[in-house]
Amino acid sequence: MTQTDRDPLSLEERASLTSGRDTWHTEEVRDVPAITLADGPHGVRRQRKGSGDALGLTDSVPATCFPPAVALGSSWDADLARRVGAALAREASALGADVLLGPGVNIKRSPLCGRNFEYFSEDPHVSGVMGAALVAGIQSRGIGACVKHFAVNNQETDRMRISADVDEQTLREIYLPAFEHIVRTAAPSMVMCSYNKINGVYASENHWLLTEVLRGEWGFEGAVVSDWGAVNDRAAALAAGLDLEMPPTRTDHEIVAAVRAGRLDEDAVTRAADRVLALAGRVRDAERFDGWDVDEHHELAREAARGSIVLLKNDGVLPLEDPGRVAVVGELARTPRYQGHGSSHVVPTRLDGAWDALRERTGATFAAGYRLDGEPDASLAAEAVTAASAADVAVVFLGLPDQAESEGFDRTSIDLPAVQTDLLRRVAGVCPRVVVVLANGGVVSVAEWQDAAGAVLEGWLPGQAGGSAIADILTGAHSPSGRLTETIPNRLADVPSHLHFPGADGRVVYGEGRFVGYRYYDTLGRDVAYPFGHGLSYTRFEYSDLDARETGRNEWAVEVTVTNAGDRTAHEVVQLYVAFDEELPTRPRHELRGFAKIELAPGERSRVRFALTGRDVAQWSPARGDWRVDAGAFTVEVGASSRDIRLRAELATPGDGHVAALGRMSTLGEWLDHPVGSRVLKSRLRGADGFTSGGSPALLALARGIPLAKFSTFGIGLSGDVVDELVAAVRSES
Repeated sequence: MTQTDRDPLSLEERASLTSGRDTWHTEEVRDVPAITLADGPHGVRRQRKGSGDALGLTDSVPATCFPPAVALGSSWDADLARRVGAALAREASALGADVLLGPGVNIKRSPLCGRNFEYFSEDPHVSGVMGAALVAGIQSRGIGACVKHFAVNNQETDRMRISADVDEQTLREIYLPAFEHIVRTAAPSMVMCSYNKINGVYASENHWLLTEVLRGEWGFEGAVVSDWGAVNDRAAALAAGLDLEMPPTRTDHEIVAAVRAGRLDEDAVTRAADRVLALAGRVRDAERFDGWDVDEHHELAREAARGSIVLLKNDGVLPLEDPGRVAVVGELARTPRYQGHGSSHVVPTRLDGAWDALRERTGATFAAGYRLDGEPDASLAAEAVTAASAADVAVVFLGLPDQAESEGFDRTSIDLPAVQTDLLRRVAGVCPRVVVVLANGGVVSVAEWQDAAGAVLEGWLPGQAGGSAIADILTGAHSPSGRLTETIPNRLADVPSHLHFPGADGRVVYGEGRFVGYRYYDTLGRDVAYPFGHGLSYTRFEYSDLDARETGRNEWAVEVTVTNAGDRTAHEVVQLYVAFDEELPTRPRHELRGFAKIELAPGERSRVRFALTGRDVAQWSPARGDWRVDAGAFTVEVGASSRDIRLRAELATPGDGHVAALGRMSTLGEWLDHPVGSRVLKSRLRGADGFTSGGSPALLALARGIPLAKFSTFGIGLSGDVVDELVAAVRSES
């Protein structure tokens, strides 16, 4: 029995537990140890002792820099994410951290978001599955994981004040499901609330979000922590369900005063303190490690980077197995970008450059070609063109400079620097085979320059071992297996959120609704540079024998055979979509509902299995305040991207059995479509068949949209009293 069991904590002590001791620690009360928190979406960022930097952004202890979520998500490999999480936990333990502040699972609403490199996808299913796997890996060794940023934090512009104005259906179907999946399946120790407002209410003070949804509906039992500086009113935040303010604002006395004045329920303080105490107990009992195998973790980082690289285009240039003379062009090959800037920035234990790896394997020459600050340098460009003219193949490294994307601000363009694309065209004019390797944390436009290259490799920000991983793919030691988790548009103006991002006057309206990313492009058939899920391989895969069948009420099994029809061992990402064909779309045409990454040797085949439930065909009903499954047919699609569908099968659902209640303001069409209302209505409107059935189609179409109560003005026997009788009759029989 602890001291706190024998002698309950005072109100002052409980209040102190709801705010940190300093930037990275909770308060220590009696025998309750402080919890140490550290940034850690893709590497442990543990501030050095005695550092003058309060946040430790520029002075942290070396740790393995794994690929950020933009890359790891593109691996579509949940087991890989779990192993990365377990490695992160071991390093966190060795460095004295109890909770890692990650993963970030916010949706990539716009490619301009400056923090997109920390997020997995434009799709909530990918984000949820990959995020849950990372959480499970971290917590497998007793370290707590903190999912962030809850919720609707999809931009950096005015992030601490902006109100994300979004309807509930869009919230439920796009921006909340990843968090819901992680909470329900991986039970994270913490959830971090975001800075922004949601429909006018700060996330830190949003009772609907933090208590009604997160705890009441999803069953979250951990602690809710603020993003650093996200609390504006501590009493309001505690009442809403926030448990821990970070960093501290030294306002514990205000909490005590609010309780004693009756402005804050003391139970809210007790609940928050109890959750912090429970977390402290869990992390105190975690297994502890003195260190980690630096080489082993570096190799895991290399594997993760290798599995995340996406081959966008290949006209036969790759792989470089017998390339002849190779020229490596681009300063980014020698000075790699491997992570983004801001709170997630990690000091790596080592760093692989692509130029060094390619020189060792191919004997390549090197020319910088451009300056990283974007300023023109004619002499560097000329040297690069000369080097390329003497080569059989030029590997040109292009990308965004460090200062172009970071936490704290958004981009204004998705174009590469002009000095880089100009150099590419000059190189293509003198070298017969050109390969482009990209380094970027957010999507960049390729439409204007990709014709100058025979192959384009999206390397993302690949972590500290990215240089060796890129060389592995270029030389054919491994086949590329990454797939896009976000659409690459032809131009910024094509993005569905373009006219609404980043908002103004303290508001950003999510006017595109549910039609984010491929849900927009595929529903409307818009041209894109590369679709969601796309990625090439050095082999080819065949899909056959699709079997889709009902296994229970609103439960289905889907199976497909995938065969490696090429001559290389490689991975394929099998993707399952649920599709709805509507002449006038009311929902996205199709949505990802499952995926599996499999490895096959030449000639090998595998039977891939998926399970679907009613939730997979449901949509949120604002009227009901719940998920709705409508009776009818739907299609399952299996393929290699959202636009490379190989096989389809028709299925049907009986619906969820819900029958909507009818009232005076229900339309005639709603009455006619209702199983009870239709019978009651027709039995009592014998003189009105002209608009209830038969008669003029135009008249019927007009009448179907009119609320029943409004017919009292048309002189057809539907007085207000009759309408009330109809409503009463339906309710008595329903």
